[in-house]
Amino acid sequence: MRKFEKSPMVPVPSRSIVPERDVDKLPVLECNHLGIEFGGLKAVDDFTITIGKTEIAGLIGPNGAGKTTIFNLLTKVYQPTSGTILLNGIDTAGKTTVQINKMGIARTFQNIRLFNNLSVEDNVKIGLHNAYAYSTLTGVLRLPAYWKKEKAAHDRALELLEIFGMQDMANYRAGSLPYGAQRRLEIVRALATDPSLLLLDEPAAGMNPAETAELMETIVNIRDRFGIAILLIEHDMKLVMGICEGICVLNFGQVIAKGTAEEIQANPAVIEAYLGRSKEDTPC
Repeated sequence: MRKFEKSPMVPVPSRSIVPERDVDKLPVLECNHLGIEFGGLKAVDDFTITIGKTEIAGLIGPNGAGKTTIFNLLTKVYQPTSGTILLNGIDTAGKTTVQINKMGIARTFQNIRLFNNLSVEDNVKIGLHNAYAYSTLTGVLRLPAYWKKEKAAHDRALELLEIFGMQDMANYRAGSLPYGAQRRLEIVRALATDPSLLLLDEPAAGMNPAETAELMETIVNIRDRFGIAILLIEHDMKLVMGICEGICVLNFGQVIAKGTAEEIQANPAVIEAYLGRSKEDTPC
């Protein structure tokens, strides 16, 4: 398996670490003491993380640890009961899911959520709604502005699909695509919203080793080509340890460790709670 080059992680004033290349840039995400309760039960408690401007970060932990809940907090599916979320230095308190997307967070889901009966291109064009919007009247009357925006959206959708080698599938029905291609399409649609932070929820789920290796290449290429940060939830430790620069480990809604892949693999609390009971069992 290819070994991916990672930037050294260095401390910043908030006492977190970010990739060295991002140390002079405003972090894309700063979560401070984030928490949420459901009926008195703390699903996430005192979650704090900083993600550099172009960092590939990992969020790992056992099933039920609160990982997807954190994604839901970041995207305002849930409103936190405590703590703050800063996106590119801006407080997201009170924002809606739509507003958060426009501010720069896009996500994929553990269970693929495509418009299966629409074409591949139309799925991507839905993600372009922020950039190529027009009024209802313009659309109904098919005014020149409508055709101009539609042409621009078509060209951009094909450009994004070409990056992933999917341009020849543009007219296919999304639901007819193989599993791996559906995963890639969901990522393309998220990128179409022009995010500064891309959240990937178990992107390698259901993939074979060859597809996972290709996905690792894709994630790194996305970071490099678009200059954005990526936070991923994943159970495939080869993927996480292979490409993630900073890793945060959750257990029962609380952070039990943060650090580089090497530090996480050697952390006794992580070995006990998640990776295995002995260092010899730790994936690499």
